[in-house]
Amino acid sequence: MKKFIQDFKAFALRGNVVDMAVGVIIGGAFGKIVSSLVNDIIMPPISMLTGGVNFTDLKVVLSDAVMEGGEIVKPEVAWNYGNFIQTTIDFLILAFVIFLMIKAIMAAKKKEEEVPAEPAPTPEDIQLLTEIRDLLKKQ
Repeated sequence: MKKFIQDFKAFALRGNVVDMAVGVIIGGAFGKIVSSLVNDIIMPPISMLTGGVNFTDLKVVLSDAVMEGGEIVKPEVAWNYGNFIQTTIDFLILAFVIFLMIKAIMAAKKKEEEVPAEPAPTPEDIQLLTEIRDLLKKQ
């Protein structure tokens, strides 16, 4: 049992796993931001342009709800294609923003790679041998 716990600890604390966990948490929060951007900023003007249509309300009713008195006996069955449109727009914006972020990161990495590294200083013994060689050439 002790070895199992040690193996799990080594796995869970590995750098890649921790990085991935942080990425998932930040990605979830970022997804909420993008959903708010779509729902609260982008879709209202589109709804206004389409005559006040709320995309999440768009649906094709396949079977109406059956009611007895004030209670629903059988709920409505419908294709909620408006919600699908809304979710697709969320995805496209999220994918586009992630694409831009990755492109910026890759450009920054490329600039780092393009900067030439300073040559390593010549070791002292090599410098001495070079000086001896130059002196011997002069004689």
